[in-house]
Parts: sequence; structure tokens; C-alpha cells
Amino acid sequence: MVILLTIVHVIVCLFLIIVVLLQSGKAADLAGAFGGMGSQTAFGPRGAATVLSKATTIAAVVFMLTSLSLSVMASRNSGSVSTVLDKPVQTLPTPKDPNAGKPSVTVTPEGGGKGVTVPLPPQTETKGGEAKAPESKSGTGKK
Repeated sequence: MVILLTIVHVIVCLFLIIVVLLQSGKAADLAGAFGGMGSQTAFGPRGAATVLSKATTIAAVVFMLTSLSLSVMASRNSGSVSTVLDKPVQTLPTPKDPNAGKPSVTVTPEGGGKGVTVPLPPQTETKGGEAKAPESKSGTGKK
């Protein structure tokens, strides 16, 4: 049913576009080119309804009805979730601690409170078996 209504809706839409483009404007005569309306009414002189104007009216009514019908059918078929805001929120996994398994020291403030874990720098061993911290690579001016 939805597919049939969608096909009718598209055909009526194309027909409405063609019929509107085929019509000439109300002020398409020579007086309309220079600003004259031929009458003092708000929308110009009222002429007899042509076949194109009647077809435009009918096509516009059918277009509105099919639009309304399609929107009602879409809202009925949406199921239990009616809006984007009602969908469940997906949580992202928490990232792993990059310092897990590395030596670290927990520093707590003197007045108490939550401690901060600070990772220790990597150590290198020397020939004597003592661990020695790596030297800083900042320039001392000596080469």
C-alpha cells in the first residue's frame, strides 16, 4: 500500500510541476510588462478558470492528500521507538590505563585527599648492577 501511494505521489508531483510551468502569469500581457494591472484589485483582474488552472488545483489537492497519507503511514509503522531521542544510548568502552604494569609512585597531598599516581621513568642497568636513571638529553654546551 505504501509503495502504491508513493508511486501515485511521485506521478502527481511531476504532473503538478509540468502544469504549473505551462501556465502563463496573470500579468503576461503588454500592460503587465510596464506595471499596469488593468484593474485596481489586489491580484489583478479575475479571468475565467482555464483547464490548466483547474488541473493545478486538483493536482495540488491530490498532492496534499498523498503527502498526509504517507506521513501518517510512516508514523504508524515506526514501532516502539518514535524519535531519535528515544533510542538507547550506546556507551563507548573506557580506554585502558597506558601506565598499567609500569612502575609508578602514588603521591598524596599533605592535607589529605586523593592521591595522584605518577609513572617512574625507565631505568637502565650499569655494569655494577646498580640502576641508573637515563641522562637528560638537554644541551649542556659540551661536546
